[in-house]
Amino acid sequence: MLTQTTRYGFSTAVPLPYEEAVERTRAELAKEGFGVLTEIDVRATLRKKLDVDFRPYVILGACNPPYAYQALQAERDIGLLLPCNVVVYAGDEPGTSVVAAMDPEAALKLTGNAAIEALASEVRARLERALAAVAS
Repeated sequence: MLTQTTRYGFSTAVPLPYEEAVERTRAELAKEGFGVLTEIDVRATLRKKLDVDFRPYVILGACNPPYAYQALQAERDIGLLLPCNVVVYAGDEPGTSVVAAMDPEAALKLTGNAAIEALASEVRARLERALAAVAS
């Protein structure tokens, strides 16, 4: 079940170990036309830069090229709000994870551009389907 957890994102808790949740998230994003352009291993970065321990946590920069191209045609500086970030992190209970996505409607509303807002709705629907599929 997807939950709007913040004004800028939605998430789902899944009964999967972290590694499996990351793998399934990548696969379901691909089914919706998203590629992962960037990957930030937050846990490793915090360990290296601050010498602190943190739960397994990855930020995936997901991009759907046809939609990104449409957005760039409508507004050249839209790249400041791209790609769509999707996070996967180990849940509080062993063997569970959380998968969350940036809400493109909330983020792209900043533009005030009606053409981009309509596009954001379709991108949100695809992200919602991907997250729901990870949970099923």
